[in-house]
Amino acid sequence: MVASPHAPAFTAPRAQNALRRLEAWRLGAVIVVWSTSLFVVALWVGGGGVDALLGGGAETLNALGRLTGLVSSNLLLLLVLLMARIPLFERGFGKDGMTRMHRLTGFWSFALMLAHLALQTLGYAVAAGVDPIAQFVEFVVDYPGMLLALAGTVLVVLVTLTSIRRTRRRLRYESWHLLHLYAYLGAGLALPHQLWTGADFTASTAATWYWWGLWIAAAIAVVAYRVIVPLARSSRLRLRVSEVSPDGSNGVTVRMRGGAVHRLGARPGQFFVWRFLDGPGWTRGHPFSLSAAPTRDELTISARVVGDGTERLTALTPGTRVLIEGPYGAMTGERRSGRRMLLIGAGAGVAPLVSLLEGEQYGPGEATIITRDSTPAAALRTEALAVLERERGVRHVALFGARARSGAAWLPESHAGWNGADALRFLAADPLDYDVYVCGPPQWMAAVLRDVRAAGFPSSQVHHESFTV
Repeated sequence: MVASPHAPAFTAPRAQNALRRLEAWRLGAVIVVWSTSLFVVALWVGGGGVDALLGGGAETLNALGRLTGLVSSNLLLLLVLLMARIPLFERGFGKDGMTRMHRLTGFWSFALMLAHLALQTLGYAVAAGVDPIAQFVEFVVDYPGMLLALAGTVLVVLVTLTSIRRTRRRLRYESWHLLHLYAYLGAGLALPHQLWTGADFTASTAATWYWWGLWIAAAIAVVAYRVIVPLARSSRLRLRVSEVSPDGSNGVTVRMRGGAVHRLGARPGQFFVWRFLDGPGWTRGHPFSLSAAPTRDELTISARVVGDGTERLTALTPGTRVLIEGPYGAMTGERRSGRRMLLIGAGAGVAPLVSLLEGEQYGPGEATIITRDSTPAAALRTEALAVLERERGVRHVALFGARARSGAAWLPESHAGWNGADALRFLAADPLDYDVYVCGPPQWMAAVLRDVRAAGFPSSQVHHESFTV
């Protein structure tokens, strides 16, 4: 086995240059988020928002209603840009950062939208001396675009409610994904009332240019990065399934071959959104990480069979055409700053770690991987790990059994008496020389990261992505 051609030999200068590039992407993403947020507040202040806020009564309610509406609209636009997966945010925040941003942006946009609706209704009702319900009905019936805005609000509420973790667990991924797409429609339906009746949207040339420009940019980004770019890449690659094989007692590995795959620039540890043209339902994309280092003409994924999307993988036949979106994710070797590697994965989260081990440069004994599974038979990528042990000197610590109920919660019950931080220091005696990669279910991963921090590994050298949708 040889390392991926995309991974030049590890050196401190190469690592520093890669980290500088990542920091530049992150800085650019942060600047966009904060500059747009501060700009809309400036629009509110410039439109007399502070004076109105201090006016009391209906003026105060309407001033707060305008402010919450502006910020909510801006966050909704940022949410659309996050869903568009533009490179700036993908590279700047990474998968977990995108997930956190998506959750926070969605929650606050939703909360501020409801606050805007309530405050504006109360403010107008107080000013007119009418019942708030009557005022709300008047908004919907008589004000331009308000009926569409109400429909958009209902859709956003639906998306938000189905995104709550407890609710999402009860939905099939395919159902949740379809419902989630209604966020685009909800945002679109909210647009007319903002541009027709919102004083802060039309108060100045700068405001008009800003809102029109941001909406157009968001629409272009969605069409470009979710439709045009994936179709163009897929057409160029002509990717097809070449092999489907069982992986463990309840897993599957799919290999796909195409032309000039290396031009994608995909790196071990990243993931794609995959669509297999094997019949009805092919339009629903599913995210799977690379489970082997990409080669010039081949991409490989592995998955646990846990639902309709993964069950479908087992029925694929060689020759099936494949459409892809990506590559996405930032849990790559570019983030390395230490010579040694410690990788910790559970279940399907082992797959991207194996691709990292295949693609990165290190010497014998300089890479250690800890894997967690319920039983030995359930483990994924065991043959690839055996090759890595034999040919590249990787240390593999395999742990099996139910999770411990006490002690280090990420270890199995058979190791319940162990201290997790001490166990990590035993395997990686010099934390400052290691980069740690963690991938697995969210709660399990949180337990691992607590012990990683307690063991003294620098936070800048700890990289993680949650292997979940």
